[in-house]
Amino acid sequence: MQVTRILAVRHGETEWNRDTRIQGHTDIGLNARGRRQAELLARALRDEPIAAFYASDLSRALETAQAVARTRGQTVATHTGLRERAFGRFEGQTWADLEARWPEDALSWRKRVPDFVPAGGESLLQLRERVVATVEELAAQHPGEQVMMVAHGGVLDILYRAATRLELQAPRSWDLSNTAINRLLWSPEGLSLVGWADTSHLQDGSLDESTT
Repeated sequence: MQVTRILAVRHGETEWNRDTRIQGHTDIGLNARGRRQAELLARALRDEPIAAFYASDLSRALETAQAVARTRGQTVATHTGLRERAFGRFEGQTWADLEARWPEDALSWRKRVPDFVPAGGESLLQLRERVVATVEELAAQHPGEQVMMVAHGGVLDILYRAATRLELQAPRSWDLSNTAINRLLWSPEGLSLVGWADTSHLQDGSLDESTT
């Protein structure tokens, strides 16, 4: 049976990441540091065979994927199924804002209640269903090949849990760093984990220099 290799990457940094504001479906572009992260990612993957590039249609993910794809003359296909979790009225708020304005909702989110839905958003259960279905749909088109999927922290969290068979409410003990390289395998039996949170390409001192 031929498997599909997946490079799963979170987008580069945005100003809302720096401000710890919840982004969700709000379309926030990369900041200068995020663009540099994407450049370093492209450099790290320059020798990797990548048959196809997929990204969330939100600009922070699309910009990150395009930085890699353009170095090899390829294009990026967008898919709304790779979007971050919709957080509704939470979007644009910091954690402190949530605690002050909607403490009960904040508690439900902190406890990872699977069916909790922020007003105007979606639950973890809905997110998992959407993300897993999307990744299966895309991966099934590339047996024996490697593809890149650029998405968001919430999406990467779901993929890690799916690959390691962890429940939605299990405490998170893994990193979801901007532009970290995460490697998965997909077969009709599901996802499996190969490697996670490789940020060695970001240790280049020029990353810090680019933001001074």
